[in-house]
Amino acid sequence: MKINKIDDRFATTGQITPEHVSEIKRMGFSAIVCARPDNEEHGQPAFDDVARAAETHGLLAVHIPVSGMLTEGQIIRFHEAMAEIEGPVLGYCRSGARAGSLYATLNR
Repeated sequence: MKINKIDDRFATTGQITPEHVSEIKRMGFSAIVCARPDNEEHGQPAFDDVARAAETHGLLAVHIPVSGMLTEGQIIRFHEAMAEIEGPVLGYCRSGARAGSLYATLNR
């Protein structure tokens, strides 16, 4: 995992696996936001598998799949999730760009 810290509240990374979750917890994150649709690429871990690992480690996991341009619904859902989450959040997708785009909407 290559973590790109945006600020104290949010960081991004590329695709994670359930095996990464314990390390994510150790790094101090309190939640994971996945911006990647399931089955986007062959062999990609399903969000439900990551979410189960997150729950095991006491992390909240939120799935806001993004394909193409962000929609109003995705932005609203992300804002609602961030309002409920206390502590730092790790957003991921294939490269981290879509997760970062979601976070950028908080500052407009």
